[in-house]
Amino acid sequence: MNPAPWLSHYDEGVPATLAPYPNRTLVDYLADAARERPNRPALLFKGATITYGQLDRLSDACASAFAALGVKRGDRVALLLPNCPQFFIAEFGAWKLGAIVAPLNPTYTEHELEGPLRESGIETIVTLSRFYSRVKNVQKRTPLRRVMSTNIKEYFPPILRLLFTLLRETRDGDRITLAPGDHDFAHLLLVNRGHRPPAVPLAPSDPAVLLMSGGTTGTPKGVLGTHGAYVIAATQIKTWNASALRGPDDVSFLPLPMFHVYGNVGVQSLAIVQNSAIALVPNPRDLPDLLATIRKVKPTFFNGVPTLFNGLLNHPDVRAGKVDFTSIRLCFSGASALLAETKNRFESMTGARIVEGYSLTEAMMALCVNPVKGPNKLGSVGMPLPDVHVRIYDADEGTRILPPTELGEIAISAPQLMVEYWNRPDETAHVLREHADQDGTRRWLHTGDRGYLDQDGYLFIVDRMKDLIKTSGYQVWPREIEEVIAAHAAVAEVGVAGVPDQAKGEMVKAWVVLRAGQSATEEELRAYCREKLAPYKVPSKIEFRTDLPKTMVGKILRRALRDEKAG
Repeated sequence: MNPAPWLSHYDEGVPATLAPYPNRTLVDYLADAARERPNRPALLFKGATITYGQLDRLSDACASAFAALGVKRGDRVALLLPNCPQFFIAEFGAWKLGAIVAPLNPTYTEHELEGPLRESGIETIVTLSRFYSRVKNVQKRTPLRRVMSTNIKEYFPPILRLLFTLLRETRDGDRITLAPGDHDFAHLLLVNRGHRPPAVPLAPSDPAVLLMSGGTTGTPKGVLGTHGAYVIAATQIKTWNASALRGPDDVSFLPLPMFHVYGNVGVQSLAIVQNSAIALVPNPRDLPDLLATIRKVKPTFFNGVPTLFNGLLNHPDVRAGKVDFTSIRLCFSGASALLAETKNRFESMTGARIVEGYSLTEAMMALCVNPVKGPNKLGSVGMPLPDVHVRIYDADEGTRILPPTELGEIAISAPQLMVEYWNRPDETAHVLREHADQDGTRRWLHTGDRGYLDQDGYLFIVDRMKDLIKTSGYQVWPREIEEVIAAHAAVAEVGVAGVPDQAKGEMVKAWVVLRAGQSATEEELRAYCREKLAPYKVPSKIEFRTDLPKTMVGKILRRALRDEKAG
């Protein structure tokens, strides 16, 4: 059995291995850019530009401020921020001291915030001013000692900043009074302007980030990643997409939150290593603002999730041909399954190819991706990048390697896998396992996702093992039903899950959002499914909704739909 059949299907010029990887960190690449290309744009935000020189100086000031407050190597620094320049300034500021960055989801409730702050032993946080009261309400139940607040308007262009101050600052909860002992982030940067932080040597093996994982399937856990993981991921992504990238001239569109691995490790690393610009979108659900950003920055590399591509397709301006997508050379879709219907419609409307990929937070962007030029197989997330290996293990024991086309648990091996779940040795040992083969012993991440490799080494994901519906003795995978329903002309979005049923154990239920101006009845959709699916896969019930619950990344939350029903 060929252990890596995908290698013979790589695009021309993509090698089997990229080892040895640069012995560097993103901090080194930022220093290079600040020295060699100080005036190149690093961050594009609401019409303002932060150059590489400015980002380096501002993060120096930030590191100096952190050091003066007592932040040191190995400390965790939480960032409760949307996509804004302050995120990058604080992140690089923390890294320059050898601290570990812990980005948190700004939509977390007080209860959800408390767990990571306590479990990760976080003493320092930089928060957006509108989330300040939430932080203060949980502070006494956490180790937090240093609280810094920043206003979203700090890096707005002057006119926008004035308008925001007059019209929105109070309404949006951004005008606050700091409690004694807390700090204004902008003031800290100002008083430390021109200061150089103490020199702290950083190695690729040093810990860099704690990303939260497991929020959609269980209790969130801190995934510890290294500085080397960022550079390895960037090198792999840059090589794979070389035919579509333009180096420093690229503009990567980032409507994905920086607390998620896709934005933080994938998009950020590529841009910093290339010394290219990132266009920041703080709220991807604000489609008018997102479209205005596209018009303004003319992105070349568009990163999104299936629900965003769907939202754009259904926006009146896009449907009327009023948005120019011609600057885009490549679209990347990840975080959840891209339905064939969405891919086909977006590509025909924009002329840009969507390349679908797959990874996990725990894999730190060790990706399977469809080729940029070669065949993209319908329903496949592509093939492993150089130095990424994928196997399918039996779902019961996870010890037997399955042959091509057999369904089992997807496992990934790569040089950038996470170090561990923070302070959770048992859970780490469950997902990170060593397997020996003819090339020696490798560490494998057991993903909990179910899928298969075809004869060419393309990976097909069937579903998360926890999403399996067991109905009347049959096993049903939600994605198969979602694909069918999504292809109906009236359907904009769909989620499928199993709900308890006395007779069947579980019954298949679908939640559907219709396209604007379209109509369909439950019976029509069920009849449509009956034409394409075995009887036991046809939803017993279809509920129409105006929207579906989603994560901040835009992944439809099947569990929330299921729990809603159970409640």
